[in-house]
Amino acid sequence: MIQPSSLAADERPKTARGRRTVRRLLNAAEEEFGARGFHETGVVHITQRAGVALGTFYVYFKSKEEIFRAVVADMGAITRHALAEAVKFTRDRLEAERLGLEAYIRFVRAHKGLYRIVMEAQFVAPEAYREYYRTFAAAYSVQLEQAAERGDIIAGDNEVRVWALMGLSTFIGLRYGIWDEEADAAHAASAAADLVSNGLKPRPIEERS
Repeated sequence: MIQPSSLAADERPKTARGRRTVRRLLNAAEEEFGARGFHETGVVHITQRAGVALGTFYVYFKSKEEIFRAVVADMGAITRHALAEAVKFTRDRLEAERLGLEAYIRFVRAHKGLYRIVMEAQFVAPEAYREYYRTFAAAYSVQLEQAAERGDIIAGDNEVRVWALMGLSTFIGLRYGIWDEEADAAHAASAAADLVSNGLKPRPIEERS
């Protein structure tokens, strides 16, 4: 996993050892919250999984609620990083949409607790939940704007487009990343990307391939 990016700059540990400890705590919290849910997870569960003393936890986080918010932000940062890596060599925005969807399905399969954590956040930490999606939307909107300027896609209301595309990826990830791990991720991504690229409007027979 990438290094912690969910903490504010002035809250990040100053030493390499401290950063490693925070990473272990965040990784452990992701596993525990993902498996047990927020209410059934205790700080002791997190510290035991991380292999750190209970007192060490409170050096970096004030409460279970604080580390939960940090985990939500961290999951967003890790997801964005994984998707950026997956599409960095693509030819254009439409190819990036397809490869990004496939990468997201595979990412979800590797991070089973993602949906439970993010969905629970809307009740436990609603501001963290909104920020999770707002941060995605802001970066995504810039990407679409740049793609339109290059001529990869037609210009349009990127605010609406971004939220529609995030909705698509959320449920594609749920269906093929969580509910059906045996499904062909590349096929699911290609079918969804075809919808993004071509819509539902009928096409001439010669274009259907």
